[in-house]
Amino acid sequence: MLTLLNILAGIALLVWGTYLVRTSILRVYGAELRRFLSVNVGNRFMALLAGLGVTSLLQSSTATALLTTSFAGSGLIATAPALAIMLGADIGTSLAAVFLSRDLSWLSPLLIFVGVIVFLSKQRSPAEHMGRVAIGLGLMMLALQLIVAAARPLTQTAGVKAIFTTISGDPLLDLVIAAAITVLAYSSLAVVLLVATLTASQVIGLDTALPLVLGANIGSGALAVLMTLKSSAEVRRVPLGNLLFKLIGALVTIPFIRLIATAAGESGFSESQVVIAFHLIFNVGLAALCIPLVNKVADLTHRLLPTAPQAQDESQAKHLDPLALHTPSLALTCAAREALRVGDFVEQMLTDLGRLMRENHRASADDIRRLDDVVDSLYKQVKFYLTQVSRTPMGERDSRRWTDIISFTINLEQVGDIIEKSANDVVNKNLDRNRNFSEAGMTELCDLHSRLITNLRLAMNVFINNDVNDAQKLIAEKVMFRELELVNYEKHLTRLADQTVQSIETSSLHLDLMRDLKRVNSHFCSVAYPILEAAGVLSQSRLRSVAHERTDESATAIAEKQG
Repeated sequence: MLTLLNILAGIALLVWGTYLVRTSILRVYGAELRRFLSVNVGNRFMALLAGLGVTSLLQSSTATALLTTSFAGSGLIATAPALAIMLGADIGTSLAAVFLSRDLSWLSPLLIFVGVIVFLSKQRSPAEHMGRVAIGLGLMMLALQLIVAAARPLTQTAGVKAIFTTISGDPLLDLVIAAAITVLAYSSLAVVLLVATLTASQVIGLDTALPLVLGANIGSGALAVLMTLKSSAEVRRVPLGNLLFKLIGALVTIPFIRLIATAAGESGFSESQVVIAFHLIFNVGLAALCIPLVNKVADLTHRLLPTAPQAQDESQAKHLDPLALHTPSLALTCAAREALRVGDFVEQMLTDLGRLMRENHRASADDIRRLDDVVDSLYKQVKFYLTQVSRTPMGERDSRRWTDIISFTINLEQVGDIIEKSANDVVNKNLDRNRNFSEAGMTELCDLHSRLITNLRLAMNVFINNDVNDAQKLIAEKVMFRELELVNYEKHLTRLADQTVQSIETSSLHLDLMRDLKRVNSHFCSVAYPILEAAGVLSQSRLRSVAHERTDESATAIAEKQG
């Protein structure tokens, strides 16, 4: 019993080490790896090499699969080059297995020792994650040693020999067992290394080990399919195509598996080396066989998984990919795209408000109420998504971006409420009472309104690009907007003194709208302050004047995060 527990502990440690390496590299270089993948899809051979390189770093073809399917689901990569990336990813996993299968017993304690020191001494910095990578690699090597030591007594146990003798009689059964274990272990690399270790310990023979390797490959493909079952058809096509490739390779190989095992046994290489070499040769051969077929298989996946016609539901988020949650940089990009979509709906609300003021178009008020519900719904989804992202450790840059996104989204939600209130005021105080603004008053409001839409677009540009010059323009627009509001206020008082009837009737509404438009503009301009402060170009007087505002925004963001 103790021997079995030691083996299970070694397997768990191997999986955990793989997880540490994968997640740590994604947290530091996730954005760069995404960019590397997205720009190297010009042809299928470059895509294959890109997948190989990324997976060699991540030690996991599953992680590369999740990145690639996210791109495919967003329309950034077509299905055919995405399938080529996955062929390269499988080769990358094989090369990682070659590296980790070597006798590196001296390296394991060194990596763990150095990794722990770096991790503890460089908290909240990129070096912290590099320490985690070193710890993960060291744990993987240590786990393999533990498995070998724990499995050695089993080689002399009659019951274990009988079990593996039964399994080795059916290559298809071996394949299915390995596929199931791979899905449970979340790593084909861990399973292949385990098979090589058990083979070296004489627990299993090559006639059993080679089908297990095929099963590990199929299991990694099945795992990606299972993880994307609830995703859109565009996302599910890549895992399905990759699984089809693996099934084709297994079907071609399995009839010759005993012949290959016999020939490999007579090659003079150790059995563990044969297992690792077979894994590499299988994936290289699979890539050579299937790379010409990526377009045909892509077309087949499109027929098997056609894009389902969906009713347009504006209140449902489009860009919040749940598969990206374990990669903060990728998840924050998704959240930023959804925040921009919220901004588009706010712009529609502003446009409807302008039409309501100018034309007394009552239906515009109904549209504003509907759009405010959409903005509220999207805001809640973005907030919940960002809360999930915050559970994964982030670097300083990602933490700042997290705060910028939540603050921008909060401001947009508050703007939506202000616009809805303004629309209700126009309906209640003007339309229901058959009143109209004076011609001069309407001109002033329309001028403020048009400036507001321009400033919203500028604010969205500042939010996505973090451009200091545009941020300075936005602050200048805030000053100009406030001065224009004061000028219009004096003009309105002059009309009241001149006994202009329309101005007297709509005075309260006119002043409320100017105040509301100024508040909306202030929310738009708030996106510029963090950028200017980080660049060191925000004046001390401005820092003092916005100190309370920034404090309130930060407190609100924290409260929303906890809520």
